Amino acid sequence: MQKLTNKEEEIMHILWKLKKAFVKEVMEEITVDPPHYNTLSTIIRNLEEKGYVGYNAFGKTHQYYPIVAIEEYRKKFMHTAIDHYFNSSYKNMVSFFAKEEKISAAELREILEMIENKK
Repeated sequence: MQKLTNKEEEIMHILWKLKKAFVKEVMEEITVDPPHYNTLSTIIRNLEEKGYVGYNAFGKTHQYYPIVAIEEYRKKFMHTAIDHYFNSSYKNMVSFFAKEEKISAAELREILEMIENKK
């Protein structure tokens, strides 16, 4: 699975949300700094070449849909982030979020309960 650029990832989130869409429909979802139509079309074709997107042809136009599920991408992204930024340690990742006050003690207890109930 190839790494996506920030813009490609943004477009993938739109396609995951819409399930299938024409370039025009993707364009309508971009509210901040929308690219030119041709640029967006190129980005989507790049996603297709990378194996993230498929399409159905309707004459000269294409309706695109995600091939890679968001869960699959999330799993890959999280493993890579944890490997690169937290020395492959989930403990380091959780403690980082605790120190940054991005996770509460109640949420940590809930996570522990989920882990204990899974056993």
